[in-house]
Amino acid sequence: MKTSIATVSIAGDFKEKLAAIAAAGFDGIEIFENDFLAFDASPREVGQMVRDAGLVITLFQPFRDFEGLPEPQRARAFDRAERKFDLMGELGTDLMLVCSSVSSASLGGIDRAAADFHELGERAAKRGLKVGYEALAWGRHVNDHRDAWEVVRRADHPNIGLILDSFHTLARKIDVASIRAIPADRIFIVQLADAPLIDMDLLYWSRHFRNMPGEGGLPVREFMQAVAATGYDGYWSLEIFNDQFRGGSPGSISVDGHRSLIYMMDQVRRAAPALPVALPPMPDRVGVSGVAFVEFTADEDGAVALDRLFHSFGFRKTGQHVSKKVTRYQQGDINLVINREKEGFAHSAYVMHGTSVCAIGLAVEDAATTVERAQAMGAEPFSQAVGPGELTIPAIRGVGGGVIHFLDEKSDLAKVWEIEFRPVEDEAPPLKSAGLTRIDHIGQTMNSEEMLTWLLFYTAIFRTRRTPMVDVIDPAGIIRSQVIESLNGEAPSGFRLTLNGAENRRTLAGRFISDSFGSSVQHLAFATDDIFAAAENLAANGFEALALSRNYYDDVEARFGLDPALADRLRAANILYDRDEDGEYFQLYAPAWGEGFIFEIIERRGRYNGYGAPNAPFRIAAQKRHQRPAGVPRA
Repeated sequence: MKTSIATVSIAGDFKEKLAAIAAAGFDGIEIFENDFLAFDASPREVGQMVRDAGLVITLFQPFRDFEGLPEPQRARAFDRAERKFDLMGELGTDLMLVCSSVSSASLGGIDRAAADFHELGERAAKRGLKVGYEALAWGRHVNDHRDAWEVVRRADHPNIGLILDSFHTLARKIDVASIRAIPADRIFIVQLADAPLIDMDLLYWSRHFRNMPGEGGLPVREFMQAVAATGYDGYWSLEIFNDQFRGGSPGSISVDGHRSLIYMMDQVRRAAPALPVALPPMPDRVGVSGVAFVEFTADEDGAVALDRLFHSFGFRKTGQHVSKKVTRYQQGDINLVINREKEGFAHSAYVMHGTSVCAIGLAVEDAATTVERAQAMGAEPFSQAVGPGELTIPAIRGVGGGVIHFLDEKSDLAKVWEIEFRPVEDEAPPLKSAGLTRIDHIGQTMNSEEMLTWLLFYTAIFRTRRTPMVDVIDPAGIIRSQVIESLNGEAPSGFRLTLNGAENRRTLAGRFISDSFGSSVQHLAFATDDIFAAAENLAANGFEALALSRNYYDDVEARFGLDPALADRLRAANILYDRDEDGEYFQLYAPAWGEGFIFEIIERRGRYNGYGAPNAPFRIAAQKRHQRPAGVPRA
């Protein structure tokens, strides 16, 4: 698979873009004319820079408003083309993109356009160049790839071909099956972009909201599958116009782009194994059955505070690492770990973030295969020295530089607790169990511009799906929230992960990022089968629930028509409530802990599959009332 990306897709000057694109592993680069014009180097110097970076210039673009013009505009258009041919010769590229005209002077007509392109093909052939014609979705006369292909077909010149762009085809909902009839040798390059499903002007949508394949809602895989069915074996190139990407990190956006191409082509290959897809073999996306453990890093004082908190939730200390200052706590199928080591990754995470979650462990089908898949998708593997008798647990880097470990049932990893931990008797006085059964979901908080990166990361590696984005209203702003979930069939409880994007530091999520110096896990939701019994036992343990507004319960009772007795029980225990046509959802929160960490206990009844989003504004307001004021040290 030959990969390319247009320079317009990422931020920076030309030199910065080139370095980022090369580092991400692309084979080629489309030079967007404005990027070249803004860079102070000669065409020959630019071409040499590209080649020195190990890349080829796959395309020079765009050449606008060429076809169907009356005289004298037609003659001037050919003169402009000749000047661009001169430039291409010096750059060292042989393909130019001509997009369908939007000029009011254009006369239209398939045959008129075909005649213009035949003549342009003659001129290009004299220089050993080629021209590709692309149908803009908002083109004046040609806005459909089928019409663009007809122009190319009638031009009947070997140096004139078609350029296909997924956005222009899919935004207009054109049947991609029509691509399959186009001869592969007449397709000169394929450009790819996805986009969220928004009802707006096509030009504005295209110029501001495109994103990487797999990050939006367009059927890009089906488009690629139709192209692959022609036998096309040229470059697959990204052309992304996105306001967020223009202000983002060139390196990270380039890595996302390369990952998206590999992921989508892998999906094409799996959907249609008979297609000639040139891609190195890799494992399929891996199933995740749940969260195996959550690891906190802390100093001695922080560990004491966490120990006290875990006990109030009904956890018991059950294991001590054989050689490290690492302690295990259990309740139901939940494993929490406190790492007090003074060296290694966990300690580095503590130095950077303070008491925090430094790692999570996921239960997967095959741990080694998971890392292999992740590396194929551009993830960074993680390893550190292990002591005698310890296991090497496969792992990768995740959000905020944290670590994701993988455990499975097919190797010694299934015995990690027996091998690496010795049983201990908890010296703390016995407290009541809260009846917590498993980790229902984990919440990771990040800057909003990181969300697309991590959505693609999780969906490309794991057998998961993403739910529609939800706006969570914080009194100080909006938090973008989107959920990654195991696909149907993952057992028993599956894997649920909420990604929460903060747009300013005044929100609860934004302050967490600021106070803990970066994106990280902020939220753990424990499941129980009886929320009221859990609340009663927690209260007996000295647990203080997050106090909610009385007004909230009056509204809930009226809105859902609750039995007054149930409403009273909710009110007395500070339990939030939601309901949909499939079931009910109960939520019990602790006040924000430390630098804004959130612990929640939930009960799902029936087939409720949401996360209580309607309750978010009320619990955030309550958490802010309990939060330590900025700049005030903890007692």
